Amino acid sequence: MENLAVWAEAFHRDGFVVVPGLFSPDDVESIKTTFMAQNADGPVEGLSEIRRGGKDGYSESDPLAFYPRMMHPHKHTDKLVGPLSMRYMLDSRVEEFLHLLMDEEPVAAQSMFYFKPAGARGQDLHQDNYYLRVAPDTCYAAWTAIDDVDQENGGMVAVPGSHTLPVLCPTPADKTLFFTDQHVDIPEGMEAVPINMKAGDTLFFNGSVIHGSYPNTSKDRFRRAFICHYVPKASAELSHYYNCLDFDGNPVGFPESTMGGPCGGTWMEVKGPH
Repeated sequence: MENLAVWAEAFHRDGFVVVPGLFSPDDVESIKTTFMAQNADGPVEGLSEIRRGGKDGYSESDPLAFYPRMMHPHKHTDKLVGPLSMRYMLDSRVEEFLHLLMDEEPVAAQSMFYFKPAGARGQDLHQDNYYLRVAPDTCYAAWTAIDDVDQENGGMVAVPGSHTLPVLCPTPADKTLFFTDQHVDIPEGMEAVPINMKAGDTLFFNGSVIHGSYPNTSKDRFRRAFICHYVPKASAELSHYYNCLDFDGNPVGFPESTMGGPCGGTWMEVKGPH
């Protein structure tokens, strides 16, 4: 990757950067077809984040009722998506760039897959390290587009410079627009910018960056994404929801986070991994 230094400079300036074409068309097609096959009959118990009808703003007609996000697919070695997710979560191309950004060895904390079909709600503005609680640094995300992404099909937005902020106390989200529970206000003087991407591009961003996405208003387009979170191996603590692996696949343990939350020293309820 010839432009590593340029991309790293942009990351440290804005808190995020898109690395174009990090994953090849063959990689993208393999990820897409494997996850679609896994979800062919709908949500998979123990893998999909299943939301029952009548709860959390869901209904049987909600596109996310059939296509909820999949959490930690790399742990499901008995399923189609398991070995594939492990391979791409621990991909050497991702490791190389993360090592440059962190200036130390990265380890993987989690994998996820979002389908986000046409008509799906978005994910309200938030900061990832509210959930992962990495200290003394932060978490790092690698968000790979599996479809071309723009604002019509619910592409990402992010707030440049928000990586310099502390973790902020969220407020309740609008469940008519977002499937998640919490919202973070954009501080005065900052604004969110759209991040349009091509399939195979990877967005790297800092765990304090305020980011999210709005509903997929397209008629027939998915906005699929393969997303992983990473932490510096030298981290002192991490939320108990995450079991980390180094890039050789070996377990790496961390003490459970004890830091006080941004909501008067506490945290709003977190029900599971982000």
